[in-house]
Amino acid sequence: MVKVLFGIHCHQPVDNFYEVVDDAINKAYKPFLETAKNYPDFKFSVHFSGWLLEYIKENDKNLFNLMQKMAEDGQIEFFSGGYYEPILASIPSDDRKHQIKKLNKFIKDNFGQTPKGLWLTERVWDSSIIQELVESEIEYVIVDDYHFLSTGFKKESLYGYYTTESNGYKINLFPIDKNLRYMIPFKPVERVMEYLNSISNYGLNPAGIIFDDGEKFGVWPKTYWWVYENGWLNRFLEVLTSQQNIKPVLFSEYVKEEKPLGIAYLPITSYQEMGEWSLFAEDFQEFEHLKEFLINNSMEHYVEKFLKGNIWHNFLVKYPESNRIHKRVLDLSISGKSHKKSKVFLENLMKAQFNDVLWHGIFGGLYLPNLRNNAYKYIIKAEKELEKLAKSPKIQVKDYDFDGYEEVKVITENLIVIFDSKESGQLTELSLKDKEFNFQNTLTRRKEGYHQNLLNPKVSQTNEEGITTIHNAQQQIDPETVKNLLIYDWYTKNSFIDHITDDSFNLDNFYTCTFREYSDFANQPFNLEYVGEEIVFKRKGGIYKDTKYDTTITKTYRVDKNQIEAVIKIETDYKQELKYVCEFNFHFAHLPEHLKHPTYHGKADTFKIYDPYTQKTITFKLNKQADIFTYPINTVSQSEKDIDITNQGLTIGFAINFKEEEVVK
Repeated sequence: MVKVLFGIHCHQPVDNFYEVVDDAINKAYKPFLETAKNYPDFKFSVHFSGWLLEYIKENDKNLFNLMQKMAEDGQIEFFSGGYYEPILASIPSDDRKHQIKKLNKFIKDNFGQTPKGLWLTERVWDSSIIQELVESEIEYVIVDDYHFLSTGFKKESLYGYYTTESNGYKINLFPIDKNLRYMIPFKPVERVMEYLNSISNYGLNPAGIIFDDGEKFGVWPKTYWWVYENGWLNRFLEVLTSQQNIKPVLFSEYVKEEKPLGIAYLPITSYQEMGEWSLFAEDFQEFEHLKEFLINNSMEHYVEKFLKGNIWHNFLVKYPESNRIHKRVLDLSISGKSHKKSKVFLENLMKAQFNDVLWHGIFGGLYLPNLRNNAYKYIIKAEKELEKLAKSPKIQVKDYDFDGYEEVKVITENLIVIFDSKESGQLTELSLKDKEFNFQNTLTRRKEGYHQNLLNPKVSQTNEEGITTIHNAQQQIDPETVKNLLIYDWYTKNSFIDHITDDSFNLDNFYTCTFREYSDFANQPFNLEYVGEEIVFKRKGGIYKDTKYDTTITKTYRVDKNQIEAVIKIETDYKQELKYVCEFNFHFAHLPEHLKHPTYHGKADTFKIYDPYTQKTITFKLNKQADIFTYPINTVSQSEKDIDITNQGLTIGFAINFKEEEVVK
């Protein structure tokens, strides 16, 4: 007999747009459960992240009551996980336990179950988390069959579960069947049942294991029509529960009834697609070419076993903006370790640990400004609470982002400001404490591996019966439109960026990042010379024309209440006149309408931007007149539904002519 272990994982990022959450509830979560309740023999497992459970409890009592009734009837088994859906391997040990135990308690209090299974966020496996899982009373975890295949296990040996251990702490591992993950609910019911029946060849009571996104049952493109209006789910459950040789069971039942298949030790990995997404753009393209070569040469079976992408943590290398968020949260956890008894501090810290903002693949993730805003909101809330508990010093010097270079954090009554010595002494955070908003929360326009496919779209192949999963969907966008939007920055979009150029500098080449750059100050480290009431960064670099001309830039900052004073001194051996451009990049929740297009604002010594969201005015005051240029920072990224063109902020450039020595204030 084939035992079917069926699970759905339902998650929304902390404080996601309510209309998005409501749409997922009404199109996927609720209709799935309402359909499933009509088939009491269909036993299945569910994981809902804690924030989503709270939202449903407060906003859709009928759905919450239905979930309670199905739990009471023994039809569904609740899986635990991190309450706010963190990548467990990316947060400290004690925070893992806080997150898991909080969700365990919610499930016990509301559904009367003590969870023994855990949904591993994005299936990011690292054996270092085993001890915390066991100490949180977890007995089994869901991973992918890819975790096993990439280690050398054969596909036919993965229709059950294995044990693993770390330092003597033992836990069970269930591998999700990728074939089922790609078939359900996209292929006709007959195809799915044919595959499930074929599993009977692999053992006495083999398991068909599927545990996947609940959103694919109604939110993903065409799925609401296919799953409900066209009746796929009803047909599937009708056939599944009427078979003599196929039986849906809970994971908890399977563990009690069946012995493990053996012991396994898995590498640090996630599902196969995640490994591809975490590659750098050029590596992604090479990976695609190599995979295509193997498939076209009848070597497809080598792909999962030998062709590996990168690990999830590489997103923190690929995207400095992601690493900043992660390390800000990590530092709060470490520096606030003795204050986690404070419920307010701990809650804000855990909310800031949600995973969605830290990576990007087929889903928007890091590219979604509202997710980054939410992360910084809880970082700032936790920071403010820690100030009350620990009386933080105004100026702190530390390698916050673990890159080997020191940053300077300044906390005033109104602001949290960070300057980074590796990032050219630039401003990398400008957070308003009262509005809990980071104006420096921008995103750099960078090349993604899938951009090449947008410029050269593949010819769409005729699909088999069913609908296309988002992993195989062809995104439709005019290549010429994409070409005009794909602009890449060669430096990170911080503030107080130093450019030395010439009179050829204009709005167009500033916007396209193709202006002449003669110096090495925009993306090279500065020395941190002094920290006191003033903060001084200095770099002895050069202007590169016919030869190198020794050039030094010294930046002196003073931060007080709600303002930053900066004095920038340029000294060079080059004797001819050049142009100095000081670039700022600010993020707005809603970019003001008049700033949505590249604009030359003329020559002035003052420039103001009013932000309706924070109800604040940003004022730039210079000691001399400068040419002022602005343009919107727009990125092109893929999502589960389409191609997104997203505003990430506003670039502002102040340009002045100088010769040999200049002081800009």
